[in-house]
Amino acid sequence: MLLDKETAGSRWHVRPDGIDKVAGKLTYLTDMRLPDMLFGKILRSSHPHAWILSIDTKRAEQLSGVHAVITYKDVPGMNLFGIATPDQPVLCEDRVRYIGDAVAAVAAETVEIAEYALSLIDVLYEPLPVIDSPEAGLHPDSPKLHPNGNVLHRTEYHRGGAMDAFAECAYVTENTYRTPRQMHAYMETEGGLFVPEKDGGLTVYAPTQHGYKDRMQLSRILAIPESAIRVVSSPIGGSFGGKDELNVQPYGALLAFNSGRPVKLHQSRFESVRAGLKRHPMTVTMKTGMDKDGKLLAHTVQIVADTGAYATLGAPVLNFSTEHAQGPYRIPHVSIEGVSVYTNNGVSGEFRGFGGNQIIFALEGQMNRLAEAAGLDYWKLRSLNLRESTDLGPFEQRIVPTDGARQVWESVAGSELMKKRASIDKSSPPWIRHGVGAAIAMHGSGLGYGLPDPAGGRLRLNRQGLIEASFGYEEFGQGLIATLQILLIERFGCGKEDIEIVIGDTARVPHSGSSTASRATSMMWQALARMGPVFSEKLLEAASELTGISAASLTTGLGGIWRKYPETMEQDRDEAAQSKQNIEAGALIESQTCSRPVISYRELAEQTEAESIECESQFDFPTTPDEIFGAHYLHTYTAVAVEVEVNLLTGKVKVTDQYHAVAAGPVVNPMGYVGQIEGASSMALGFTLSEDAVMKDGRYLTNNFDTYLIPTIKDVPDHLQLDAIDELPEGDPFGPRGVGEIGTVAVAPAIIAAVHQAVGKWVQHLPIAPEELMSDQMFK
Repeated sequence: MLLDKETAGSRWHVRPDGIDKVAGKLTYLTDMRLPDMLFGKILRSSHPHAWILSIDTKRAEQLSGVHAVITYKDVPGMNLFGIATPDQPVLCEDRVRYIGDAVAAVAAETVEIAEYALSLIDVLYEPLPVIDSPEAGLHPDSPKLHPNGNVLHRTEYHRGGAMDAFAECAYVTENTYRTPRQMHAYMETEGGLFVPEKDGGLTVYAPTQHGYKDRMQLSRILAIPESAIRVVSSPIGGSFGGKDELNVQPYGALLAFNSGRPVKLHQSRFESVRAGLKRHPMTVTMKTGMDKDGKLLAHTVQIVADTGAYATLGAPVLNFSTEHAQGPYRIPHVSIEGVSVYTNNGVSGEFRGFGGNQIIFALEGQMNRLAEAAGLDYWKLRSLNLRESTDLGPFEQRIVPTDGARQVWESVAGSELMKKRASIDKSSPPWIRHGVGAAIAMHGSGLGYGLPDPAGGRLRLNRQGLIEASFGYEEFGQGLIATLQILLIERFGCGKEDIEIVIGDTARVPHSGSSTASRATSMMWQALARMGPVFSEKLLEAASELTGISAASLTTGLGGIWRKYPETMEQDRDEAAQSKQNIEAGALIESQTCSRPVISYRELAEQTEAESIECESQFDFPTTPDEIFGAHYLHTYTAVAVEVEVNLLTGKVKVTDQYHAVAAGPVVNPMGYVGQIEGASSMALGFTLSEDAVMKDGRYLTNNFDTYLIPTIKDVPDHLQLDAIDELPEGDPFGPRGVGEIGTVAVAPAIIAAVHQAVGKWVQHLPIAPEELMSDQMFK
């Protein structure tokens, strides 16, 4: 269905947090204050690579208004963090490996005093050679950044005999593609409030995508039990993967413990640029061949990723890129190798698309070049090679069958935008060229086989008479609260006022896994599918005991428990009259109409024992039955068509129209669905056209948003049409798939195809350099 407000109808819900957000009234975690709090600041390295010869904090400690100064000596537990590979020092002891490394931190009565105190800390360095690229890091003579060398991770996958199969190909293309170091550019930079408790515990109010993982890491650093740490993480002003890893939490926690007072720590944008995670820059070399009829035969891939100074999730990102290097295509002979390399550049990590953006840009470029070489329509070429619904996955693992690849292909093929390829507007001035392009992709959800991926939730009727839904997820702008609200209303027939949603607080919610990998909506749906019937049964049985009405004749609804009216009314009356003690209840039923429930949720809560109406679910994200590490089981599909306008005088590319087809199962939250695709595609515009956090010799040349060009509302096309393909094969038990990432992965290659139609040039490096499109040859 073409998804918009009109087609969504009554399911187009205003986000519960939406009005306060757009009005600037919502209090983010970094807005919080306490009367006696201190302000924290972090001293970061002066060099991208150096030995630390000494750290002298005496002058800072003597400054009036300073209450804590910490170095590596003040870390009571493990002086390392990293969500998967703990290799990043909390506070560096003998060596710094990038310009964002933390050396010391202070807590003071004002921000100004804290900043001045940093200037009084004397650190003596001995600079070391800088590894400023993965290629330099792989050189045998390069300095070793970690005990195991400069290679974080290698991947490989082989099927058939790709090198021999190229001899049978009628058409072969080999190209190298490069992608940028992109910033997450969230509204709320990293920060939080850290409160030491009287019992020796700690409460952390800080933006994160995984409160339980933060708690685990902080426990190791502080050397206290996880149960002594409470992490409150919602609401968050954006994340997109960048707050999945610890950022300021270790420093705020240590300063709070050392000072004995609450500490607020909030990074400036400059500090965030310097120390925050970025999208992995990748160099991808592909060689792809097909026969004379357009059937793909052979495909080789080499991926080189710059993970920066530390690991975070660099290895899983490379795994994901490796798995998705074949896309939604049937290719009998495949050979893929990848390497993620430590450098002295900024740390690369989790980012929306998780390695899919880079590899899909390259793969779709290969398909376009093969089509051009053979004189075939590039969209038809894709159709000739699309996977079938029951095909195995990219690693030959069993995956959940859907016809999503064919569905999105057909949707774009039939779109008015795609039909414009044959009739491009030529009425513009001669220096303006137009083009239409398209691309297709599949994208795995969840963390993949062999990785802990827990899910679950809890439902209960709380003491206030509200249906309380508790999940260990975080709301960081993706519309999670609205989606959960819709799921609860549709399952129980209740109203918004009957619901209390509790998320993002480790003291109040079960462990539901991370708010990453396009998994949260899917896992909430599955959790409610498990808990809903049990919880409803408990509600109705309790109501039956209190009213004398058969539970089979009751149903949940607005404000409380209702009779199934009018079909069961006579049955209700007869059953209630069978017992003397229920005669009064029967008379009550006789007089009631549908104007109000037979018993309200509040009355039910007041007359039942605490926690008697409660249920909880714990399960794991579904994975393939085949033991292939990291392989994904649930997939979402997309195809994107765009129209661009290229100005040959400036080389500037503007996207003027978009069409997205997405096959992700049932649409739970129409407004949220559209919002995710709009937001993801806007982020992809930056990835393709303007964003690159450029580094030279291990230092950022782009230090703020004045020179880092994020798309604004003027850069986003006025028109975006979305076809949400919501049907799944009969018997599919997995429900909706997440759409948080799928809207971003295929936009770049669609734009590149459109630019090619406009100016006849294939672009292989992102973001597009305007000078590439300004050649005099373009005017001929």
